[in-house]
Amino acid sequence: MASFLSSPLLLANPTSHSTLGRRDFSVPASLADDGGSYSSQHSTKLVTFLGKGGSGKTTSAVFAAQHYALAGISTCLVIHNQDPSADYLLNCKIGTSPVICNNNLSAVRLETSKMLLEPLNRLKRADAHLNMTQGVLEGIVGEELGVLPGMDSIFSVLALFRLVGLLSNVAKENHRKEKFDVIIYDGISTEETLRIIGAISKARLYLKYLRNLAEKTDLGRVAGPSLVRLVDEAMSISGSRSYLNGKMSAEVWDTLEQMLESGSSIFSEPHKFGCFLVMHPNSPISVNSALRYWGCTIQAGAQVSGAFGIDSPNLNEELMEQVKRTFSPLPFAFTPQFQVDSPLDWNEVTLNTVGKDAKNLLFLPPSQTSDMSSVKFDPEKKSVTLLMPGFDKSEIKLYQYRGGSELLVEAGDQRRVILLPPDIQGKVGGAKFMNRSLVITMR
Repeated sequence: MASFLSSPLLLANPTSHSTLGRRDFSVPASLADDGGSYSSQHSTKLVTFLGKGGSGKTTSAVFAAQHYALAGISTCLVIHNQDPSADYLLNCKIGTSPVICNNNLSAVRLETSKMLLEPLNRLKRADAHLNMTQGVLEGIVGEELGVLPGMDSIFSVLALFRLVGLLSNVAKENHRKEKFDVIIYDGISTEETLRIIGAISKARLYLKYLRNLAEKTDLGRVAGPSLVRLVDEAMSISGSRSYLNGKMSAEVWDTLEQMLESGSSIFSEPHKFGCFLVMHPNSPISVNSALRYWGCTIQAGAQVSGAFGIDSPNLNEELMEQVKRTFSPLPFAFTPQFQVDSPLDWNEVTLNTVGKDAKNLLFLPPSQTSDMSSVKFDPEKKSVTLLMPGFDKSEIKLYQYRGGSELLVEAGDQRRVILLPPDIQGKVGGAKFMNRSLVITMR
């Protein structure tokens, strides 16, 4: 799908890597080639922060964006809320059109009501060519439409995937012009961000059932080809047309599946997606929320790269070490506490000892972010160990379908499917909770 912002990102010039303002930052191996400078062959990395409301997600996102930009990495900070904190911290007015805040750093604010317009206009142009709705679609005025519940997450996914160059041929063409090395996303809430993380893998299942409906039912065979053809024309999915006797070929369905598979890989591969927890270490509620979100992120199909604690004057060394142990083996660092009542002196922040530790965590290679796998199989004991931080046994439900070859795990308002190896497949014989993990024995 094409542009989802009110105006194209061509206003920014992210490819001009100015060295002004750069300090002694090293570019991470996941973002650089052997020469230490960014390689255009690497895919864009998506970074986000999760935590309880008021825990410092936005300030952490701005902190990270500044550090990536000062390292000479072309960075785009994407805000999807009306909180003006980022504007104050950057001393930059962030609008729905991308603005260059400083060297290598652009910022944009997503507003769903404006993002509705471009997809609707593309559908109208496709309908004018195909005449599917006989002019009915042309009568819809986009500016009259309001935002319904659920639209924010959908359009966030579309906008983010356009920025990383997925979803359609048009998006890939735009991406080549608007290339960013790092996209930092500050969403509406942690729950919405978790929905986005899990959305693509879930969408593949819905697509499977929708395709069956379109190809194997009378209603689908009558209405399906026209509707899918309209969507294909608007999104430029297949790149070519393959219709026979008015019946849609499998080409578009296959291409949609491939696009969703590529999208899901973003969240499952650490070098493409960095997810960090944020908390106030002196607040048990904030710490427990971050721990819970760690488990929810795993349930959504991603890994957590590390955890940040907001530094404060009343933190003592004993409490700091206790919090680090709580999130072990995740890498942990503290970030400075910012005041949003005035713009920050980022030169001072980058020289701050606490800021340097946090910077090191941001640039840690994916292979070093955690040595704890979320799923472990033990064929000898015929068991499955699932890392489930933030949950207890009573909150977890297990289901089995497909003859025992899969294990469906429900926890934290998320469901994930575990494919069992042949030598472990069977019925669940028992489960026990220990060391933040659920150990399931099969029989």
